[in-house]
Amino acid sequence: MHSSTRRLKELVIFAILGSIMFISHMVMIWIPSVHLLGLFIAAFTLTYRVKALIPIYVYVLTYGALYGFSPWWIPYMYIWLPLWGMFMLAGKYRLPVKVKVPLYMALCALHGLSFGILYAPLSAWVFGFNFQGLVAWIIAGIPFDVIHAISNFAAGILIVPLSELLKKLDAQTMHRNVENGEYTESKQITRG
Repeated sequence: MHSSTRRLKELVIFAILGSIMFISHMVMIWIPSVHLLGLFIAAFTLTYRVKALIPIYVYVLTYGALYGFSPWWIPYMYIWLPLWGMFMLAGKYRLPVKVKVPLYMALCALHGLSFGILYAPLSAWVFGFNFQGLVAWIIAGIPFDVIHAISNFAAGILIVPLSELLKKLDAQTMHRNVENGEYTESKQITRG
C-alpha cells in the first residue's frame, strides 16, 4: 500500500472514530457526567498511540462546531490530554490482562474524578473567581465528578477488549503489525 493511500485511509478511520465519540456523547448527553469518551480515548490511545489525538480533536472540534466555540468549550482543548497521557504511559508496559483491566478502569475513574479540577482554571478566569470562589466551584462540582468517576470506572472494563479489536482491525485494513505498529507488505492472494 502506498504511503499516500495509507495516510488517506488513516484519516478516514480517525474521522469515523472521532464521529463515533461525538455520537456516543450525544446519545448519552441526557445523563449528567456519564459518557463513553474515556473508554474511547483510552482504547484509541492504546491502539494508535500519538495518532489517537486525531480522533480526539475531531470530537472536540465537532462538539465546538455544534455547541459554539465559546469560553466553556476552551477546556475541551486540553481536558482530554491528561487521560491520553496516562494511557500513552500505561501502553508502554506489557502487563497481564488481570493487571491491565483494573489499572485502566482506575485511570479512567481518576480522570473523571479530576474533571472539575481540570475545568476549574477556565471557570475562575471567565467568572472572575478569587481563590475561595475557585475552591467553592470545585466543591460544588464534586457530586458530578464522583458520578463521572463511577461511570468511567464501569466503562473502563471494555478498554482492553475494544483496544484488542481495534488492533486486529487495524492490522487487517492497514497491513500493520499488531505487536509493534509497523507496516508490513500485504500478501497477495491468488487463485490458481
